[in-house]
Amino acid sequence: MWSPEQYERFKDERAQPFWDLVALIEHRPRMRIADLGCGTGELTRAMHDHLKAEETIGIDSSETMLLKSEPFGTELLRFEKGTIESFVADRPFDLMFSNAALHWIGDHISLFRRLTSFLQRDGQIAVQMPANDDHPSHAIAAEVARERGLELRPENVLAPERYARLLYELGYKRQHVRLQVYGHALASSADVVDWVRGALLTYYEERDPRFADVYRQRLLRELGEQRPYFYTYKRLLIWGSF
Repeated sequence: MWSPEQYERFKDERAQPFWDLVALIEHRPRMRIADLGCGTGELTRAMHDHLKAEETIGIDSSETMLLKSEPFGTELLRFEKGTIESFVADRPFDLMFSNAALHWIGDHISLFRRLTSFLQRDGQIAVQMPANDDHPSHAIAAEVARERGLELRPENVLAPERYARLLYELGYKRQHVRLQVYGHALASSADVVDWVRGALLTYYEERDPRFADVYRQRLLRELGEQRPYFYTYKRLLIWGSF
């Protein structure tokens, strides 16, 4: 179960990549937007207002996240429960947007092709995904999962250059693909556990309630007791327009 409170413990730090992605979007009048993996909806509302969109729909599969979205809905902004994999469009969108969600889904070549099919002829796609699997915070989670006989969280994210080629193949005339390192000054190395517990560890804790305890011991042995701790986190920002 996704915990909005745990996820939002580092709310400001998680918001920066969102706004960096929004900055890539070209403002156009009367946009119709789909936000796939909208979470609590707070940032969806902020984007809706910032772009002065005509209509925005936010989709998320987590009931607990969507319960937090109620205060942010309006007549022109609505939230619905559903998976990204099963999402269909009743009519074309001007922007397909997804912040920190598509990395949970496999076969990105087919996925991007399908999302592109939902766009207007001059539409835009904007996607941000974590790409930090080689950091100890993620690598040790995979090690512990293997030792405990758990199925590994799939590593679905492709290399940046593959997304650039994919956008080209899908007909996007203009694109921006970059790998960016975000640096987060945490109070201590122990805070890394709480950071990933709001996202990555959710996958493993659903399968093994003791996973976080074992993971914490292993990670802190690797990182040491550091105060403060500078946590580097790589993310992919992808934008394209026809």
